[in-house]
Amino acid sequence: MAEADRKLSDGKSRIDFKTYPSRYRHWKLATEGEVATLTMDVDENAPLFEGYQLKLNSYDLGVDIELADALERLRFEHPQVRVILLRSGKPRVFCAGANIRMLAGASHAHKVGFCKFTNETRNAIEDASENSGQRMICVVTGSCAGGGYELALAADHIILVDDGSSTVSLPELPLLAVLPGTGGLTRVTDKRKVRRDHADVFCTTEEGIKGKRAVDWKLVDEVAPNSKLDEVVKTRTKEFAARSDRPADAKGIVLAPIEVRATANGRESKHVSVEIAGRIATITLRGPDAAPPANAEALTAQGSAFWPLALARELDDAILDIRMNEFDTAAIVFKSTGDAAAVLAYDAFLDANKDHWLAREIRLKWKRVLKRVDLTSRTLVTLIEPGSCFAGTLAELIFAADRSYMLVGQRGGDNRPPAAVALAPVNFGAYPMSNGLTRLATRFLDDDGAVESSRKTAGKMLDAEAAEELGLITFALDDIDWEDEIRVFLEERASFSADGLTGLEANLRFGGPETMETKIFARLTAWQNWIFQRPNAVGEEGALRRYGTGQKAVFDTKRV
Repeated sequence: MAEADRKLSDGKSRIDFKTYPSRYRHWKLATEGEVATLTMDVDENAPLFEGYQLKLNSYDLGVDIELADALERLRFEHPQVRVILLRSGKPRVFCAGANIRMLAGASHAHKVGFCKFTNETRNAIEDASENSGQRMICVVTGSCAGGGYELALAADHIILVDDGSSTVSLPELPLLAVLPGTGGLTRVTDKRKVRRDHADVFCTTEEGIKGKRAVDWKLVDEVAPNSKLDEVVKTRTKEFAARSDRPADAKGIVLAPIEVRATANGRESKHVSVEIAGRIATITLRGPDAAPPANAEALTAQGSAFWPLALARELDDAILDIRMNEFDTAAIVFKSTGDAAAVLAYDAFLDANKDHWLAREIRLKWKRVLKRVDLTSRTLVTLIEPGSCFAGTLAELIFAADRSYMLVGQRGGDNRPPAAVALAPVNFGAYPMSNGLTRLATRFLDDDGAVESSRKTAGKMLDAEAAEELGLITFALDDIDWEDEIRVFLEERASFSADGLTGLEANLRFGGPETMETKIFARLTAWQNWIFQRPNAVGEEGALRRYGTGQKAVFDTKRV
């Protein structure tokens, strides 16, 4: 039975995050030299679930899954693309934002998961601009409202057609009693530097802002009349392309479909297996079974089968599957199996070829996947046992975990060498968290010496006692205590309030500086999470429920 055919407890099909261009229903992707055009043309009769239509280029998770896939393919399959033009395929509307009927009927967990994935997709646009030289220009024609404007906000440059009717707006508060939760508030103030009073007016005005005022208030970068729109777009495209370092003559790789097989208790792909027992999901990552290629040309030849890229894509898909299909899972346990020295060899290969476009994209993919792990609202646990390969890039899963346990010595009857962890240069800068710091720097916020002590061990295999002394793991346990300690911890964790744990873990994971990303995922997401449960938004007389019925919402007027 194919994994996508498995049903959830409520009878709905599992949400599948794997897609490819020939399956798109909502986006059209075209490339011409250094320019790609992403056209949003949502099929209103193809929602992810039944019960609503995606009118006016409104979107649900299915639309965003396609967008995320298109953005990923532009990075890997089209290295020559330097500028992405984001446009609407509908007349008189750019995008009406997240579909209101979908939000009104979705479970709370689905709404929150949808907003998180959408935010991560917007962040991927900004990451491609900052680190991959792939800029985005958003051409707004017609109404650009709510999540539609939040999508535009992720672009480098917004051009609004000056036709007397095209507008940008964030009308969630006055219309729906919720917030522009996919980063809208934060990007308006922190990215576009809109004045607080102007932002207040903007976010409480249903009809939006157009023309010269939108430019004056920094809501868009420029306006152009219809008669000059194509000329302006062409000029800006050339300007942005000239500033990109994307290779003009490189040949991309094909991102082959990830093959996943359903098992009795989970799922299996080539490098990642997931087993779910009770409320615990165990993800086992398998190390490489061959040495790294000889050179960058051989890397390109391997394409999406190259072990670090294949593993990253499979892990990403597994995390998303647990997030949106296994809501009752209390904890994710990370395990690994393989040769730690081989993992370090692949990291060294990517270091040696860091100027090659594909090596760069693979590292950036891992950065995004590890951030996805950080932002997953499940308890994260890493178990380092004999035969594991938590080294270099994979060691990041130790530092991403809320707790980590490492076995001292060997198990009785197991002749594999004792567990070891190993650091590499990649652990000291390649994979920053949302706060802009590495996971090691976040772990040792007040102790630069601890980070330097760890750096000096790079390349060495560290046993449990050494790893514990350096502060790289939480506990080192011998074989006598291992099973009982792990069992008691997981049972205890599963007994706690899921809501309380989400709040606890999200607060503890992101120490240090506040950035636009931490504001979006911690402050803004937390408030939206709360507001999504309040009767003013989702109650029978709430704004989300009554939108479009002709009945006015009835609010509880007490401030909380």
